[in-house]
Amino acid sequence: MKKKKLAALLLAGAMGLSLLAGCSSGDAPGSQAPSGGTGSDVVTIKVGGIGPLTGDNAQYGTATAWGAQIAVDEINAENGPIRLEYDFQDDTGAADSAVSAYNKLKDWAKDDPLVIYGCTTTTPCVAVAAETYSDRYFQLTPSASSPEVVAGKDNVFQMCFTDPYLGTAGAEYLKNKGLGTKYAVIYNNGDPYSTGIAEAFIAKTKELGMELVSTQTYPDDKTTDYTVQLNACKDAGADVVFLPIYYTPASLILAQAKQMDYAPLFIGGDGMDGMLDMDGFDKSLAEGLLLMTPFSAGAEDERTKSFVEKYQAAHDILPNQFAADGYDCMYAIYQACCQIDGIADMDSAQLCDALSDLFGGGEFKVDGLTGKGMTWKNTGEIDKAPLIFKVENGVYVDAQ
Repeated sequence: MKKKKLAALLLAGAMGLSLLAGCSSGDAPGSQAPSGGTGSDVVTIKVGGIGPLTGDNAQYGTATAWGAQIAVDEINAENGPIRLEYDFQDDTGAADSAVSAYNKLKDWAKDDPLVIYGCTTTTPCVAVAAETYSDRYFQLTPSASSPEVVAGKDNVFQMCFTDPYLGTAGAEYLKNKGLGTKYAVIYNNGDPYSTGIAEAFIAKTKELGMELVSTQTYPDDKTTDYTVQLNACKDAGADVVFLPIYYTPASLILAQAKQMDYAPLFIGGDGMDGMLDMDGFDKSLAEGLLLMTPFSAGAEDERTKSFVEKYQAAHDILPNQFAADGYDCMYAIYQACCQIDGIADMDSAQLCDALSDLFGGGEFKVDGLTGKGMTWKNTGEIDKAPLIFKVENGVYVDAQ
């Protein structure tokens, strides 16, 4: 992914999104101004984003930042009673940098109501979530998927699947579809995201009576040689290899598997979304790959097509799941703010409590790019179904 400065996108016209219902500047049925305003008053909510714009994970943070920016521009172009003021800080993918970024956002907001959007990856998000819980800021992460992010915190919610959910869903899909007879997994044991999915997958294969013949690990995503792990899977006779990893190491594994004439069925999670658009990647290496993700840039609905068009126009690449989750985060925050009585007079702590009650109540629903009728548990976890895609001729096709 190219490093670019976050740019303002062209203001979008009315899209007719169901997400906007209940907070429109027009007279559509069900529209309402937030209580505390007069209908002509505008309530501004500051949203501070955190994620890696530099460093090894920059492609993920940049995608979430760009996706969120498109949503903010669309929302503000509606000239409704709620406006979002957006600032995104680089955390370089490290916990200490993320806390520093969080403190910068608090200084930026000063006495204005502030919502925290992020972090992008798990370790920084766990650190920031401890701070927001203590300070009472509402926090919604697009892609930090570990249960540790939300554990014991009533103010932190996830837009992404949790790690255990993806691992369990992967094993169940393979079993239900009758795909493979011997299974292997290769994962990063230094990364909470990868480890959490792998552990759930391993547990589910045992529960379902699937023959797991090889479990292989590597220490970090700077690893470049995976031939040891692949040879172990091949020697064990694995005809399916589960890769709960990000797309950079996955691309190397696929290339090295081809070099050694090893062609099992590979299946991965949402972290692999974006591999097909890597600079210089040979898409034929991914032929037949299965991917569990909540979003496909090739979907034909008008909402997705509009988002993809704007994202490509601004950044010359297709949006991935990280960008789509970022987009949905902003609309979820916006739609929730529209439903809060007295929001015009709230400080950050009061807004935090109101948003937390709404998200955690089980009845707040959002239709977005990554799911329809999405709801949240009071534990902070989201409830939405994954989609299964297969790579055919360099594009994703439905494999449900």
